[in-house]
Amino acid sequence: MKLTDSREIRAEPRVVWDAILNPEVLRACIPGCESMTGSVAEGYEAVVKQKVGPVSATFTGLVQLSDIVEGRSLRISGEGKGGVAGFAKGGANVSFEPVAGGTRLTYEAEANVGGKLAQLGSRIIDSFAKKLADEFFARFQAAVEAPEPEPEPVAEEAVADSGERKKGWFKRLIG
Repeated sequence: MKLTDSREIRAEPRVVWDAILNPEVLRACIPGCESMTGSVAEGYEAVVKQKVGPVSATFTGLVQLSDIVEGRSLRISGEGKGGVAGFAKGGANVSFEPVAGGTRLTYEAEANVGGKLAQLGSRIIDSFAKKLADEFFARFQAAVEAPEPEPEPVAEEAVADSGERKKGWFKRLIG
């Protein structure tokens, strides 16, 4: 199954690029990720818990970043084994393009499964893969551009809006 989509992220291309290479951002964005260790160069070992239809499994596997073209594109690929539930493999080619007001992130993703998961049927698997890709990139977008929690006002006058755009948790971390 193949998926293609794009997102407009309200952040400078450099911030978006740095975020996609940050292991803490990746761990937070992968749905069901319980742990992730490693590096960009060597890849990451990950433990991901997912429920697909009636099948629930904990997958252990590898997430790798490859085909890296600094600031422009890369490939995220992952492969995991879920014991008797089977296996899951997938990847996404991700590209970044500066646009007015931020960065356009475009991805082409594909997913394959085997074992008990494959017995669920292509409709369930296809909708699950789409949901997983959408959730990953929605979380990524939120990490880069989400608003900060509103601070407690000290006085009534302090509630006035400063007009300053709020930053996501990753932007606050590097900004």
